[in-house]
Amino acid sequence: METKPQTNKKLEKVADLIGDIRIAMMTTVDEQDNLVSRPMAALQVDEDGTIWFFTQRTSPKVDQIDNNNNRVNLSFADVGDASYVSISGTAEELDDRAKVDELWNPQAKAWFPKGKDDPELILLKVNTHMAEYWSASSSTMVRLVQQATAAVTGNPPKMGENEKVYN
Repeated sequence: METKPQTNKKLEKVADLIGDIRIAMMTTVDEQDNLVSRPMAALQVDEDGTIWFFTQRTSPKVDQIDNNNNRVNLSFADVGDASYVSISGTAEELDDRAKVDELWNPQAKAWFPKGKDDPELILLKVNTHMAEYWSASSSTMVRLVQQATAAVTGNPPKMGENEKVYN
């Protein structure tokens, strides 16, 4: 995913953590008030911390976003590096062909066989309001030793950074 330098420097760490994670789990609320999550390919984090996705105009998530004051949550996980990010924000649908051209990539053709001119193709723009991240500061082996030590001593392990960032 493309990540641009952030105007809000507090979001730099968030952009760095999610930059190598291609898939986010996007959570919305359905008509029965259930939380519903689905994998989405993140395309870009722009300089304002906005995260861009392609979607189908008639996708149920579009109605769910509209019916829930546009509120969504995005979850990113890199289990190998023990990095996790949760982003709360608002989403909006856009039919912006110039932005579609900018973000188009060959993998998108699997979901949009008619290409970037597919009339079903629109953008989801997720504006970050708050992000929380957990990031391990050491290797897997060190983390395992810390966990084992914690199990023996009864003291919680110090596993890395955890911070909430507001945009």
